[in-house]
Amino acid sequence: MTLEDVPAVNALEQRLFPTDAWPLHMFFDELSQTDTRRYLVAETASMIVGYAGLMCIEPIADVQTIAVVPEFEGRGIGSALLTRLIGEAGRRGAQDVLLEVRADNPRAQQLYLRFGFEQIHVRRRYYRDGVDALIMRLQLAPDPAPTTEADQP
Repeated sequence: MTLEDVPAVNALEQRLFPTDAWPLHMFFDELSQTDTRRYLVAETASMIVGYAGLMCIEPIADVQTIAVVPEFEGRGIGSALLTRLIGEAGRRGAQDVLLEVRADNPRAQQLYLRFGFEQIHVRRRYYRDGVDALIMRLQLAPDPAPTTEADQP
């Protein structure tokens, strides 16, 4: 995601999450924190159809947002975005990836379960409309330590 993408992403945010949409300035704030943040867009030749963001403060990464335009759901876009975020979390040294998902969003929950996330907590009435948030975690396998000749038998 670039600064030029923010107006289009914000328009999608307002459309997809009318009750809980981030304000425009939040996207600019997030993009300015490159040391701890990574934001992506998925686009066709003519428009942005998905976006996602990650915050990573070692050893924890947190999926800040992930969204796909409903007309493009079921095409692997959400999976591709999540795959990239998990890879970024690993590159940044995260041991766990956390996220919140609406309790009334089974489609998203199923996506996260397919990726190996497990529900670890419930935040009651987390969203502005009173819906609970399910807290989910994916534990990342640590990279094996490189072996040296001294480690060899």
